[in-house]
Parts: sequence; C-alpha cells; structure tokens
Amino acid sequence: MVKDLKGVLAALDAQEPGSLLGLRETQWVDAKSGPYQLADPKAVEELTKDVAAFANGGGGVIVIGVATRPDHDEEVLAHIVGVDPAAVNVDQIRKLIRQRITPAPRGVRIGWSGADGERVLFIDVPAQAVDTLFVVPAPVGKPGSPRTDTVAVPMRDGDSTYWLPRSEIQQLLSAGVRASGMPTAQALIELVRHAVSEAGPGDGLRVGQGLPDREREMRTAYEQLAEAGLGQPAGEAWAQGSAALQDLHHERDGEPGWVLCLVAGCPPVVVAVPVWQAIVEAGRHAPGQSPLAAIGLPRPPEDTDTPWVIAADSRSVDVDGGSWGAGRLTCSGRGVWRWQPLPRFSLNQGRSAEIGTSGQKPALRLRALVNLPWAEAGRLEISKPRRTLLEQQLPHSAVAGAVTMLSMRRGADLPAARWERGPFGNSTRSVGYSCTIAGSHGGPALKASVMLALPTTMESTEVACADVLIEDAEAWAAALGPGWDTRLGFDEVQAVLLAAWETAAELLPDVVGDLAGLSWAAPPTTELRMTCEQPADNGVLPVLDTLVDLAPLGSNDGGPRSRMAVTIIAAPAMGRAERQSLLREALVRMAREFGYVDAEVDVV
Repeated sequence: MVKDLKGVLAALDAQEPGSLLGLRETQWVDAKSGPYQLADPKAVEELTKDVAAFANGGGGVIVIGVATRPDHDEEVLAHIVGVDPAAVNVDQIRKLIRQRITPAPRGVRIGWSGADGERVLFIDVPAQAVDTLFVVPAPVGKPGSPRTDTVAVPMRDGDSTYWLPRSEIQQLLSAGVRASGMPTAQALIELVRHAVSEAGPGDGLRVGQGLPDREREMRTAYEQLAEAGLGQPAGEAWAQGSAALQDLHHERDGEPGWVLCLVAGCPPVVVAVPVWQAIVEAGRHAPGQSPLAAIGLPRPPEDTDTPWVIAADSRSVDVDGGSWGAGRLTCSGRGVWRWQPLPRFSLNQGRSAEIGTSGQKPALRLRALVNLPWAEAGRLEISKPRRTLLEQQLPHSAVAGAVTMLSMRRGADLPAARWERGPFGNSTRSVGYSCTIAGSHGGPALKASVMLALPTTMESTEVACADVLIEDAEAWAAALGPGWDTRLGFDEVQAVLLAAWETAAELLPDVVGDLAGLSWAAPPTTELRMTCEQPADNGVLPVLDTLVDLAPLGSNDGGPRSRMAVTIIAAPAMGRAERQSLLREALVRMAREFGYVDAEVDVV
C-alpha cells in the first residue's frame, strides 16, 4: 500500500489504482465515489473549491471512482467503483479550473488509471508558488456566470476542505496593507492600479495570459484576426500539447464566443464556440485520454498560409494532430456533427484479425473485416426481426453475388443462394451465417461466411466480417467440369474483396438497427487479407501465386508469399465508386509493402 503523495501518483501512473485501497484521506488525497455532475452549479463550485484548496495547501490529488468507509472519524479508501469515461468531460473540467480559480493553478494534470470496469479519474494538483493565494468566486449554488466582485478562499485541513472565514481573509488583507507601508486607502488604490496595468483593458485578463512564452505570439494572432469579432479573453490561455489556446468573448454581447488556437507549423485560427464544442464532443468518448488529445485540432485548408476563421455557420472542419489521425467533422442538415477519418492505409491489424478462423484450413481465404469502435455500443443488441431480415437479404448480398460470379465466369451455375446459421455463434450479441457450394463428391468446394459480434468484456469494438473461401480447389474444378482453371485472376480478387467489404461495412451492421446517433470511440478500420491456409503434406503453406494470378502486380523482390494484408482507415459507409477506388489504392499499397514494388493503380 502507498504511504505518500508521490506513491499515490506513481500507482495511478502505473495503472494500479487498487494500490490506493486502505489509504486514509489526508491533507494530500481526496476520494470521490462518482464524478462531479457539472450540469449542477453546486458541483462546479465543489470542483473548483477542491482544486483551489489543494493549490493553497501544498498540492494533492483528487481520485474519482473510489468509495470510502468511515473508520474512527476518518475516511478510508475502501473499494473501486469505477468511472465511465463517456460520463466525464475532461476538457470541461480543465476549462472550469482555468476560468474559475484565480490565478489558474499551474501544471494541473487530469488522467485515467486502471482497466475497464475499474477505471478511475484523477486530478493531480502540484505544489504551487509559496507566495500565491488561490481564490474562487463566492459560492451561490445557482446557474449563471460567477460574479467577479466576490471572493472565497478554499483551504485543506487534514482530510477535509473548508472556506477561509471572513475574519481571516480580512487579516490577510490587513497584513498586506501593513507590509506596503502605506495608509489603507492609498495601498488599495495602488493595488488596483497595479492589477489594471498588469491585466490591460477588459475583464482583467490579457490575450496569452497563462502562457508567458507564447503571449506575444498569441497577441499578434489576436490582432490579425480581430476583425472576425473577437472580444476580450474569457479565461487564461492554456496548452494542449504544443498548441496554445484561449477562450475569447465575442465583441458583441449575445453572440457565440471564440477559441483562439495556435498550432505549430500552421497559421493561427479562431473557432466559433459552437463548432469548438462539436470538436470536443466528437472526441469525448476516447478512452483514457482527453477529447482533444484524441481528435486533434483544426487543420487549415490546403494552400492556406494566413490566419483563418471557422465561423459558427461552418459545416465542415478538418482536424489532425491527435491519436486518431486526420479526420473531418461535418454537420448534417439537422445540425448533428459527425467525425469520420480521412482515408489512409497501414499494415497494422487489430486483435480481431483472426476471429472465426479457428479450425479452418481453406486453400485460399479472401477476407474483409471491419472494426466499428462505437461509443456506448454496450446498449446495442440484435433483435429477432432484424436477424430475420438479414437472412432474407444474404442470398442477394454483394458477397453472395461475388461467389456466384466466380463459377459463372467458368461456365457453371453454382449460386450462393442457401445460407445457414453457423459456424459462428448466434445470440443477441452475435450473428453468423455461411453458404457452402459442394463439389462433385459432396465435400465443400467454395464457401462464403459472414459474422458480426458486438462488444464484450474482452473486446470493446464491434466486428463485422465477410469471408470467401476456396476450400478445395480440386473439388471446385470437378464441380465446374473439365477444362476450367480455378486460379483466380487479380480482377476477380478485387471483385470479391470489394463485395466482402461492402457486405461487412454496410449490410451486417444494419442488424443492430440505426447507428446514425452513435459516435466513435476510435477510428473505424477495414482489414483486407488474402491468405493460403491449407498446408501441403510436408507442412509448408503454398504461395499465393499458385491460387491467384499476381502478374498485374509485377515482379516480386521479396520472395514468395502465402499471405498479404492491408488496413484501410476510413468511414465504413461510402459510395461504390469511392469504395472501389480506395480498394485499388489499398491493394497497391499492400503489394508494394510485400515486395511488388512496381505495382501501379492504373494497372490494378
């Protein structure tokens, strides 16, 4: 068990909040069983009171998601309740701390610790300058902006937080007056004059105040963008990674405010608050990190090298620089903002890449697997009517048509018309269907299979998958009749992968209902694979060239391959022409990474 603040922070950073259990609340640790309900003005006042008290008391940490039990007039951290990241707006917490505590404490860190189900939020308030007193507006418990003409001083005493009494505040002011060596009236006049000269015009805050190293840069950007209607600062500037940000009022009362944003290597931008809120909300469900750390910050249009404005009526914003990579937020006609990734490729595959392959050894597998990391997907389920509808649609699906096409191009009518449940499990959380085309001896020759699995305790992402398998090339050749080659042309591979991708991305997710209201918790991805999985008698897997004509890709400098794969980061729903174009680009990227360095899109 940890014994001091340093040990508490080390345990939280090591993702071991359970190490705190048994610890007593002290001068430097405070536990909360649930998050601050920031829609309640009293909860906002409690948050700023707790943080300012630690700032005044030498530093400390607030741990949220841990219940306590009483023990001899003290509170002992008893068990982890856990906090759902989707229920906490970390960006709003940071903003309230900056805006409601004067001066804003430096170095406050908000983070997550622990695994799913036992994840806690912590607010680390480091020790501040010893000659600084941190104050907040006097609590009123009512909605609205805090009054600027009231003040309260929170203090930490052992395991409790209290307000400094008025008499002690008076004594502090009197001590300051005595130290000035001036009469009371003159000392107060000098204090006001000094504060005004430091703050400049407006409500007492300077542009860039809070980031002294960036203040001049931010003031220059403000002057360049002032014509957009920028008013005075609404809070101190703060850093988000290497970016500098500050909330601003609008120059006209009643108009939405702005956020001034300076990102290294980009021209400065001001973003209207409604759009900024949409950006933050889009990244709010990212587990274990702040919304902006996930979704990134506004990215200027191409060829823009001058300061620019994102107005309140903007309908599209590109963002980049976060862990999610480049993306675009667009606003629908109903005013709903959605983030989607800008298409790109990688070779990284997720934990579900091999899902549903256990016990199978087809000669060739062509697979499209779509990862759909919806936020709050735990409430989704597969209803009987939608399962029945899927059963009716599968014989007419794109993947069924692709399997039928492979035989028709070889002169045989072997339709993929009969779909049966399995081999994957079926429940309110999963579906699985397959269609088998038998050879002349009754064994499987070709097979198509689809499956969808909703998130579980082991896997947080919805997975949809469509496979086309050549189970036995000889059995398929016998079913086709003499003279037909079962080796697939690369154009056939493209057609099958396109159909499998379309089925996994659009048909299968419909089985859980309308997904339009869900947000992403991470970027969606599609993994495309072609693999030889049936070893020869000597245990060696055959190379792809024996089952697929790879000549359009050119020569291979990397040697024979039994498998190739590529991942597409893109929105799952799109038009067929766009999907076909992305598929070609992805296959060329895959080919080059696997040794076909001369592969070109126009040839593929």
